[in-house]
Amino acid sequence: MATKIRLKRMGAKKRPFYRVVVADSRSPRDGRFIEELGYYDPTTNPATVKIDEEKALKWLATGAKASDTVKSLLKKQGIMAKFAESRK
Repeated sequence: MATKIRLKRMGAKKRPFYRVVVADSRSPRDGRFIEELGYYDPTTNPATVKIDEEKALKWLATGAKASDTVKSLLKKQGIMAKFAESRK
């Protein structure tokens, strides 16, 4: 089973709020997911990002691929750097 770390859209119309989740790559964007890692709120200034570092590192180590947007969020949080360090 190929897993992806991606965003699940929540919130009302024109008021997006996203949850960072691990899901099977074949499931729809807002469909079933395996585990919730955190959230991302782009409507606040600056944008609010809260991601559980331990869970994210565990899933990256087991082979989950991050989407482009999630990858940039993980880089801003410093999680991708820690993942690269652990792979050396």
